[in-house]
Amino acid sequence: MNPNEEKYLQFARTVLTEGHYKGDRTNTGTYSIFGYQIHFDLQAGFPILTTKKVPFGLIKSELLWFLKGDTNIRYLLQHKNHIWDEWAFEHYVKSSAYHGPDMTDFAHRALKDAEFAKAYQEQHQLFCQQILTDADFAAQYGELGPIYGRQWRAWQTSRGDTIDQLAAVVQQIKTNPDSRRLIVSAWNPEDVPSMALPPCHTLFQFYVNDGKLSLQLYQRSADIFLGVPFNIASYALLTHLVAHQTGLEVGEFVHTFGDAHIYQNHVQQIETQLQRTPTAAPTLWLTDEIKPDLADYTMKDMKLLDYNPAAAISAPVAV
Repeated sequence: MNPNEEKYLQFARTVLTEGHYKGDRTNTGTYSIFGYQIHFDLQAGFPILTTKKVPFGLIKSELLWFLKGDTNIRYLLQHKNHIWDEWAFEHYVKSSAYHGPDMTDFAHRALKDAEFAKAYQEQHQLFCQQILTDADFAAQYGELGPIYGRQWRAWQTSRGDTIDQLAAVVQQIKTNPDSRRLIVSAWNPEDVPSMALPPCHTLFQFYVNDGKLSLQLYQRSADIFLGVPFNIASYALLTHLVAHQTGLEVGEFVHTFGDAHIYQNHVQQIETQLQRTPTAAPTLWLTDEIKPDLADYTMKDMKLLDYNPAAAISAPVAV
């Protein structure tokens, strides 16, 4: 039995059967519902999917990137994480510095034209290599704007100073655990136009009860097949890390959704996944060392034990 995963699978079934057809920014088309909520019991194992392989290494490196307040893809590429490449690459190919083949409407043309897709992959690989080897190039074209990490760790105020929301909340959990203000927001209306992608997971709140730490996330927009499995595992991991920092056990991860959707070109993949039977949830191992700051954790400080997922299921990303 894997009760946490069964909740995710029921979520997907609900959207497939009850979702409203809607257009979207990417012109892909979605089946969508509004206002769904799932409670994951973190004492019942780590809630990473087993009905398809979810790469925990990518989840770790992305979360550490957020925790460091980083907004440049160079750190991700150094950890072989390409989940944010497309937005930086799109900015580069639209710039005057780009002199390769025409990449206009690259995301959609690459799906339909094999020759174009090959050229796109070649240019994308060259772009990533230059980000890794050229610090000046990375500073200009690897930057995604004031996205998650910047808002979490260095929210810019109207007075010109910055607020480390995450450090402040961790301190409050230690000193005033009954506070109802244990909130971190990534949605900064002034900064949204400058972001490569406005935050989908917009705000989270901690809650302490009976020596256990819980976290609730509000996610305004949720790609159920590709994105949500990452989001569940990432915020479950964040809950474990903050509990570790504050001397608490883990409680629940509560995932609250705004527009939760399945893209039209993910329906076949998610139907395949729904035919599979979940296996037992893995266990999260964390280092015994309490770090001075959440940004000080490393990839080696966390790993999954007894994770035995089914094969991965590939699907295109809607950019």
